[in-house]
Amino acid sequence: MEILIAFLFMLAVALLAGILLIVFSRLFAVEKNPLEKRIRECLPGINCGACGYKGCDDYAAALAEDGAKPSLCVPGTQKVADEISDLLGIEKVQVEDVVAFVACNGHPGVTSRMAEYEGVMTCRAASMLFGGPNSCRFGCLGLGDCAAACPSDAICMVGGIAHVDTSRCLGCGLCARTCPKKIIKMLPQQAAAAVVCSNTESGALARKACKNSCIGCKKCEKACPSGAIKIKDNLAVIDYNICTYCGFCISQCPTGCLKKVFFPDLPEDCDVKELTEDYE
Repeated sequence: MEILIAFLFMLAVALLAGILLIVFSRLFAVEKNPLEKRIRECLPGINCGACGYKGCDDYAAALAEDGAKPSLCVPGTQKVADEISDLLGIEKVQVEDVVAFVACNGHPGVTSRMAEYEGVMTCRAASMLFGGPNSCRFGCLGLGDCAAACPSDAICMVGGIAHVDTSRCLGCGLCARTCPKKIIKMLPQQAAAAVVCSNTESGALARKACKNSCIGCKKCEKACPSGAIKIKDNLAVIDYNICTYCGFCISQCPTGCLKKVFFPDLPEDCDVKELTEDYE
């Protein structure tokens, strides 16, 4: 009987506390700006942080109260930017389209494993053990952390390397922030060439780890007519702000780590919320 009385007493206290919490939350609730609510409904709700804010709620508040730019939601595409501009009654701004690109071409035919990994099957866990089991410590580990983070199912694993279906990529950058090797880059939609390597070791060491690696030979740098390619830390880096997309650098690369790329855009009438409806 004493146990039952104690249980009923605790239950009554819990119910009373719950009721008081509900009452106080209603009494002291801060009324949201109606405009903020309408803006929030336009945003995809991925909370990726690509806009520079913590999530969609913070970005909506900044748009309604602080005059933030309506073009910062890359996953929302131009459609969301235009809807927000209409709500705010301001001039429409062009969204800079970017897509995720995996800067690694170290498939099993050109690189090797130094050991067999049998731990927790995530890239983050594997990278903590001497950088992972692959001979190239800069390469993709292929355990799918980026695929698990992608809200639009745009990433899959093929030949031990992550591959991005750019026709589904939203440009949110969640995969790039998730990758422990930092080999996923956000490239401009109009990019015509990309460096498919992330190895910053000297040419001899890089080539020993992977036959497809950049060796820092500077042939692409010397050949580029616009000066858009520079060798930094033994690795070719393209400045897309001045790249003319001529593709001449590709023909000069002796190891084939410079590749021609084409990134199809999402359809203009694409509903981002449909692509991410199963994302949690």
